[in-house]
Amino acid sequence: MSRRTLAIVAPAPKEPPAVQEIVLDEPRSDEAIVEIHAVGICHADVAVLQGVIPLGFPKVVGHEGAGVVKVVGTDVKHVQPGDKVILSFNPCGECGNCKRKLSSYCDHNMARTWPGLRPDQSFTLKSVDGKPIYGNFFGQSSWSRLALVQRDCMVKVPQDTDLKLFAPLGCGVQTGTGVVWNTLDLQKGDSFVVSGCGAVGMSAIMAAKQRGATTIMAVDINDERLSLAKELGATHTFNGGAEDLVQQIHAVSPLPAGVRNAFDTTAVPKVIEAMIQATGVRGRTVVVGATPPDKKISIQPMEFLNMGKQFIGSVEGDSHPPEAIPYMLEQHRQGHLPLEKIVSTYKYTEFARALDDMKTGKAIKPVLVWDDGDSAT
Repeated sequence: MSRRTLAIVAPAPKEPPAVQEIVLDEPRSDEAIVEIHAVGICHADVAVLQGVIPLGFPKVVGHEGAGVVKVVGTDVKHVQPGDKVILSFNPCGECGNCKRKLSSYCDHNMARTWPGLRPDQSFTLKSVDGKPIYGNFFGQSSWSRLALVQRDCMVKVPQDTDLKLFAPLGCGVQTGTGVVWNTLDLQKGDSFVVSGCGAVGMSAIMAAKQRGATTIMAVDINDERLSLAKELGATHTFNGGAEDLVQQIHAVSPLPAGVRNAFDTTAVPKVIEAMIQATGVRGRTVVVGATPPDKKISIQPMEFLNMGKQFIGSVEGDSHPPEAIPYMLEQHRQGHLPLEKIVSTYKYTEFARALDDMKTGKAIKPVLVWDDGDSAT
């Protein structure tokens, strides 16, 4: 049977979302119904709401959900009703990359992540008067009290897991830590710079400290965030508005011609170029942000040739959620991922304030809470 629930629905790009009642389709054999207790707000959600990523509307976004399983399809074997789960992206689980645990590069990633439909083009959500709503965002569309979730989005976690704190593990924190632990595979004594001290950048700083990097540099235009970056492990901080930013980074880099590892989270072409220029011999620059399709960056090919530089794209930090999420939980338990310092919670009805606080920089990682506790019901 279909189920009614409350969700935050965006009617069109750049138009204010609103809480309204919607109807969930009956879950299929490879789907589940999850009662969402908390869901993070990520820049990808904002990019869709603002029309930067052109998708169908009306739409329910949300891809950092955490909650309790209510119903499972017959082909869902790894979780059962009552289990706590953290939701991540939506790989097929069957292609070559998925079989190699490179699930963020699933052959069907685009079709399973962005369009808002099932792969067979059917809708998972509709209004109470029967009009289709685009859902299935990252296989979950978790800005909703009940979410229709694809099987491989769900990672079972211990029953004592604080879902309000750990909801962001499914994307933002996973991306930041994953770039350090997987894409760059930072080692003890390495040098590292990250541009953008949002949730992804702060998570990367925590991960770099955990790996034993000795020079950890943070770049942002918000002085309060730079102060927090130092508290979390940065050894040097720089204001991104400085004209001589690259020279400042070079001045404290242990390598003769720059830093060994650079990571841009801003998706701003000028900043990406600065990160490339900040790297030295064999320097690597990783990007994860959604730069608008019409934007380009300039590079000097001979610089890459003569210095052996690398420019790397990374999806979800090259993470495999069934392994990455338990590992992040353990790192928090050991004190290496103090997410309490970057997470701010809001009632789901306060989503507009949460979005505004994220835009102004007041909140690093806003999390919408759908209930007053984390107990399974």
